Amino acid sequence: MLNTTIWAPRVLAILRIVTALLFLEHATMKFLQFPAPIPGMNYPLPAIVLVAGAIEVITGTLIAIGFYTRVAAFIASGEMAAAYFMGHAPQGFWPALNMGEPAIFFCFIFLYLAVAGAGAWALDNARRPSLA
Repeated sequence: MLNTTIWAPRVLAILRIVTALLFLEHATMKFLQFPAPIPGMNYPLPAIVLVAGAIEVITGTLIAIGFYTRVAAFIASGEMAAAYFMGHAPQGFWPALNMGEPAIFFCFIFLYLAVAGAGAWALDNARRPSLA
C-alpha cells in the first residue's frame, strides 16, 4: 500500500518547484527573450508587462526555493487572475479559445500552494517547521 503521508509533501514540493520554474520562464521570455521572445510582444515592454515580469521573477524564485511560499503564491495567484481577466477573457468566453488556460492553471495551482504550503524541500521548513 502506498504511504501517502510520506509521499504527499514530496509530490507537493515537485508541483511547487516545476510550477515555479515554468512561471519563471514567462519572466525570462519578457526580459531576456529566452527561450524566445513572447509572440506579438512589442519592445520596449509596456509598464504593465514590466510589473508582471517583476512579479513573476520575485514570486517564481521565492516559490521555487520554498521561501515565504504562501505569501508569494498568493501574490502570483492574483497576478494570474488579473492576467486572465485583463488579457484573455476579453478575447472570448472559452479559455481554450482565448488562450487563457495556462493563466487559469497557474492561478489555481498558486492558490493551492498558498493554502497547502511548500511541502518538502523548502526553506520555509527551516525557517518555521509549522508552515510546511
